[in-house]
Amino acid sequence: MNIIVDAHSDLAWNISTFGRDYTRSVAETRQLEVDSKAVEDNGDSVIGWQEYQRGNVAIVFSTLFASPARQAFSYDTQFYKTFDEAHRLYRDQCLTYHKLFDSHPNHFCLIDSNSSLTQHLEQWQTPSAEGHPVGLVILMEGGEGIRKLDELRMWHEMGVRLIGPAWVGTRFCGGTGEPGPLTDDGRQLLHAMADYNFILDLSHMDEQAVLEALDIYPGPIVATHTNCLALLPNFPNNRHLSDRALRGIIDRDGVIGSVPFNTFLKTGWKRSTSSREEVTLETYLAHIDHVCQLAGDSQHAGFGSDFDGGFGLQSIPLELDTVADLQMLEPRLSAHGYSANDIKNIFGENWIARLRKHLS
Repeated sequence: MNIIVDAHSDLAWNISTFGRDYTRSVAETRQLEVDSKAVEDNGDSVIGWQEYQRGNVAIVFSTLFASPARQAFSYDTQFYKTFDEAHRLYRDQCLTYHKLFDSHPNHFCLIDSNSSLTQHLEQWQTPSAEGHPVGLVILMEGGEGIRKLDELRMWHEMGVRLIGPAWVGTRFCGGTGEPGPLTDDGRQLLHAMADYNFILDLSHMDEQAVLEALDIYPGPIVATHTNCLALLPNFPNNRHLSDRALRGIIDRDGVIGSVPFNTFLKTGWKRSTSSREEVTLETYLAHIDHVCQLAGDSQHAGFGSDFDGGFGLQSIPLELDTVADLQMLEPRLSAHGYSANDIKNIFGENWIARLRKHLS
């Protein structure tokens, strides 16, 4: 079974918002949440430690995420009105991960260096009846937890290795639903990020900002969780990336993580009005394949599930029940002509190769 790297999951946000405990299994979480506000608002959870083990999910890019109050979900507790509030929320979520590592070292561990990555992967190559810790690479989604550029040192010391400047629009650039280019603050942020070799995550950034960032950021660039705009005609906002932007990431040797969220797979799909039967794994595979066709190889595509990030079981392709079911893509990719090595790349090796290259 191939190792999976999931390049985007809002673990700390869910822990803080719904009190979810990801050392539990999905079945345990679902049983505890029957008829709960969490399910009403977010849907049934699809991630848990046992499912990570069963699906061979060895590494997860785990986010620090909070929304500005103007765009907060009605049920959200992780929103801010000031940059100081954003900083506190992001720092608290980062500390949540460190408490998780300290209290459950057999379940989760931090990956913040080449040595920790190598040691972690060696563990996963050795069968164990007890399972292995899931390695978390910390990703800051939305940059407004950074009040001043000299705080980048602190975030780096706390283990953050990727930064996405936008979710909606921020003071750094336009974002989802709030278009706009990089600002002067955004250019200064990118310049300062390069000093620490932070990986720049272009997900959620407006296309104007993406194209400029591709030109001016000297460090590594990826898109952890975005889909292909070419396959989403008449999509209502700027959430996904054009072929021009995707080619730019490929040219910079980046990886694009595709998202198995029905709203991001079929224009107009809504949990309240649509059926899961309308979207299948083939629809999801088409986005992965599109990236590979643009690249001419399998070295730039990956998974970025965004699981439990504002949606759950009710909003993912019909065949999926938990994160472990991403393994179902192996025979489907094979049927589309992908080799065993191609599949290994897409499942995790592409992300692992970039981590090896860019972590010190």
